[in-house]
Amino acid sequence: MTHRNRLRSAWNRVGSGEIHRAPRKWQPWLSDTGSLTQKIEKAIGQKLQVQVLRDCPQTLNSDESRYFHFQIRRCRVREVMLCANNIPLVMAHSVIPTLSSSGSNHSVLRLGSKPLGAVLFAKTRMHSKAKPPRDIARLDKGSALWKKCSKHNVDLSSPLWARRTLYRLKGHPILVNEIFLPALLNYPSI
Repeated sequence: MTHRNRLRSAWNRVGSGEIHRAPRKWQPWLSDTGSLTQKIEKAIGQKLQVQVLRDCPQTLNSDESRYFHFQIRRCRVREVMLCANNIPLVMAHSVIPTLSSSGSNHSVLRLGSKPLGAVLFAKTRMHSKAKPPRDIARLDKGSALWKKCSKHNVDLSSPLWARRTLYRLKGHPILVNEIFLPALLNYPSI
C-alpha cells in the first residue's frame, strides 16, 4: 500500500518497477523510449495538430526546480495540446531553462506549431546515445498538471497518467512533461 500512495503523489523513475502500478492500458505509452510524437502519428495514421496554449517566461516551481538541482530559477514554459482531428490526446508542459535555449539552441524558442518532442528527440538521438531519465506519475484532481489539463479539456476523468523526461539538447537540460488524455486510448499503442 505504501507504493500505491507514493505513486499518487510523486514522480517515480520508470526503472524502479513502479511502471507496473499503472493500468496495463497505459504502460506502453508511459514506458516507450522513442519519440512520443512519432509513436502517436504512427498510431493515428496522420500528423498531429499542435495547439499552443502558452509559451512564456516563468519562475520554476519547487517540484520542477529539483530536476535542475535548484540551480535554475527562470525558464521558458511551453504548454501545448497534441491533437488528432481537433481531439486532445496529450498535453505537454515543457520547461526550457534560459541557458538551454541560447546560442545554437535558440531555435527551440521559435517552434510555433511544431512539436517540441519531435525536435528534442531527433536532436537528442544525434548527440547522445544514453536514455534520458524518465519518471511517471498518477495525477489526481489535486495535481497542478491535472488542473492545467482540465482548463482545456472539460471531460477529464481522474486520475490521469503522465511521464516526465529530462532531455539534453547539446548538453543543456529541457524537462518535458507529457500528460496522457483519455482519448489517446482510442488508438493502439504501436
